[in-house]
Amino acid sequence: MEYEYKVVQLREGLIGGKMSDTKLEKALNEHAKGGWQLRAITSVDVKGRVGPGGVEGLLITFERPRA
Repeated sequence: MEYEYKVVQLREGLIGGKMSDTKLEKALNEHAKGGWQLRAITSVDVKGRVGPGGVEGLLITFERPRA
């Protein structure tokens, strides 16, 4: 069986604060409706739009059988 993969980036606000569990749940549930299954969650530093610094974020990897 062949699989396809999708990677989604979620990041915290540029002014700090923690990643919202509600935001993560919403992303997981939205992709599950499309047949995507969670494969991995990786914490990363994501470049912000302003300045050289980054913010913490998550890369969420989903997989599903290829149709």
